[in-house]
Amino acid sequence: MKKFFYFFILLFFSGCAQHYVTEVYDTPNVTKATQKTYSVNGDVYYPKKSVPIGWTQTGIASWYGPNFHGKRTSNGEVYNMYALTAAHKTLPMNTIVKVTNLNNSKSVVVRINDRGPFVKGRIIDLSYAAGKKIGLDVSGTAPVRLQVIGFEGKNYINGYMVQIGAFSNENSAYRFAKKYKELGYNTKVIKRGNLYKVFISGFKTYEEAKRFKNLNNINGFIVGE
Repeated sequence: MKKFFYFFILLFFSGCAQHYVTEVYDTPNVTKATQKTYSVNGDVYYPKKSVPIGWTQTGIASWYGPNFHGKRTSNGEVYNMYALTAAHKTLPMNTIVKVTNLNNSKSVVVRINDRGPFVKGRIIDLSYAAGKKIGLDVSGTAPVRLQVIGFEGKNYINGYMVQIGAFSNENSAYRFAKKYKELGYNTKVIKRGNLYKVFISGFKTYEEAKRFKNLNNINGFIVGE
């Protein structure tokens, strides 16, 4: 029986003085392999088996292009610098992520199909096309916010909610939600773990939810609806 294996090839992108890891397989069935723990430059990475809708991360984004065009990505696909894809160290393959440039508020939606970037402080490496949409073709790198919005090509976020409270008692949560509902807000109570969390819902964009949160001095979270 043919043995299946994979190995890591370190590739260097001279334009940004950074390197990446690409997993090469002798089988098209690479899903389980890309979930395995791996090591680069002595650092160990643990790919996530799952991640919730609305999961966020902030850090520095970069982009990679011509030197990788036509080569294999970590999930076995052929890298296309003109497709809206990205490399992330631990997010599950085919996770759909909204990337917002915090310097200019431009955003792009990408699909994770590669691993990297392995440079301290950098959290995502966008394809050339994706980077261009948020201005990275000019700046090279920029601070960004990532938000998971879907999986396997499907966007599951239809809007955003702001958390305004969390209670261990269900009745207390609904009483609190009722106060805001009487003020004209759309409210929801969702049980997560041992807590009943109260949200104001109906925001069409993350930025709209953020403005509401800041204007009302709410010390809560913004999540996808």
